[in-house]
Amino acid sequence: QVQLVESGGGSVQAGGSLRLSCVASIDTPNRPVMGWFRQAPGKEREGVASIYPGGGRLYADSVKDRFTISKDGPKNTVYLHLNSLTPEDTAMYYCAAGYDITWDRTLSEDAYNYWGQGTQVTVSS
Repeated sequence: QVQLVESGGGSVQAGGSLRLSCVASIDTPNRPVMGWFRQAPGKEREGVASIYPGGGRLYADSVKDRFTISKDGPKNTVYLHLNSLTPEDTAMYYCAAGYDITWDRTLSEDAYNYWGQGTQVTVSS
C-alpha cells in the first residue's frame, strides 16, 4: 500500500515559481515510480513528470525546461519544482505512484495505482 500527501500549491503571478512536495508512506521495500499529473477545469488529467527509483526522469513537452522533478529518498518525498509559470499551468496537481511501469506509459494516468488528494496551483497574468 502507498499513501501520498501533496503540499506546496498556491497562487502566484506569471513568471513565478513554486515547489510542490509529495510525501509517500510505503509499506513495502519496493520503491514505486512516482509521477506528477495535473488537471485544469474542463480538461483531462495529463502527465507532467515522472521519476523512477533509479533516478530516470521524463517530462511532458509542455513543461520541459521549466519544471524539475526530484526526490529525497530518506524522506520518501518527491518534489516538483515549477518555474516560469504561466496561466496555462493553472490546475490541480496530483502525485501518483505505481509499480512495473514501462517507460512508454510513465505519463499515463492508468499506469498508476495510488493517488494523492491534489494541491491547487493558480497562476495569474
